[in-house]
Amino acid sequence: MKKVKFGMVGGGLGSFIGDVHRHGALMDDLAILCAGCFSRHRDKNIETAQAWDIPEDRVYENYKEMADRESARGDGIDFVTIATPNSSHYEIAKYFMEKGFHVVCDKPVTMTVEQAEDLNRIAEEKKLLFAVPYAYTAYPVIRQARRMIEDGVIGKLIYVRAGHPEDWVISSVPEEPSGRLPWRFDPSIAGESLCSADLGTHAEQLVEQFTGLTIRRVLAKFNTWPAYLPLETNVTALLDLGDGISGELWASQIAIGKECSPFIYAVGSKGALEWNHETPSILKYTQCNGPTQLLSAGRDYMGKESNSMVRVAAAHHEGYFEAFGNIYRPFCQNLMAVKEGRAYDGLPYPSIREGLNGMKFVHACVESNRLGNVWVDL
Repeated sequence: MKKVKFGMVGGGLGSFIGDVHRHGALMDDLAILCAGCFSRHRDKNIETAQAWDIPEDRVYENYKEMADRESARGDGIDFVTIATPNSSHYEIAKYFMEKGFHVVCDKPVTMTVEQAEDLNRIAEEKKLLFAVPYAYTAYPVIRQARRMIEDGVIGKLIYVRAGHPEDWVISSVPEEPSGRLPWRFDPSIAGESLCSADLGTHAEQLVEQFTGLTIRRVLAKFNTWPAYLPLETNVTALLDLGDGISGELWASQIAIGKECSPFIYAVGSKGALEWNHETPSILKYTQCNGPTQLLSAGRDYMGKESNSMVRVAAAHHEGYFEAFGNIYRPFCQNLMAVKEGRAYDGLPYPSIREGLNGMKFVHACVESNRLGNVWVDL
């Protein structure tokens, strides 16, 4: 079986997101991990490479050395996965793209809208693939909801409510300053936002992938707890989705009792659809004046696109690794089509365009809050 080759920057042993990327990329036997610069610390870099069977001559001290040497090899990597803190995404992605490599980059893709626009421009000019793994959008029933909405099953959309509440800040950060904080709280590394960028962008993409709509304007209000933190930990936003469709979005890192609970609820003129990450294989469908039906991933009554993303029999639970795999699989299939000079006719996946939309959303929320909670265009 033909496979595409990839390398990873960041994501070494002990990194949660790096391990998720690796499992997602390897899940369908479409890719092989061949190279990496897994850590700035030499010992950890080498330890990771040994654990993952990466040849010694393809373990690099920094990303520039990796891009330079891999581009000079006849058997060099086809794409790079970037699993580093936010502040380095742009420079790493740009350097690899300028060397002709395709990219998978964790979100938020950059620190600013301008940087995301630049990466989008490079991808278009060089015809490079660029995936952004908004994994919560890659559960099979999300695809089912999108198809049902596009087919008019719930009528004309009226209202959308989405969110991503968690409790990790309020459960782990002391109420009074005490020692050094993780990098996510440092604006020079995380960017101008914490909660909007870290969790709000997931909810923003749920809106887009679930409904097919993009956010036009936001009116956002930030809260920060504990108060000494430099960035927000709770975001409440009103949404203008165009065509008279309104919505709201809530992202929080202080939501006690919510470990990781992305959700979306879409109301149409004939019915409603609802999904929650706590039961990720179930899509709730309610007809107007009718009973609620629970649609299960993998059943024969689900659509072809949805079922093409299912890896286990119906009623068997799939999870976060599989959702990442559902982004890497079409990306790798698309990349193989590019290499073979043929058209790609598979499923779509979040690209740099969606990454750019995410940065526009973050910036609009920041500006709305800064200006006294007013409407700001994306």
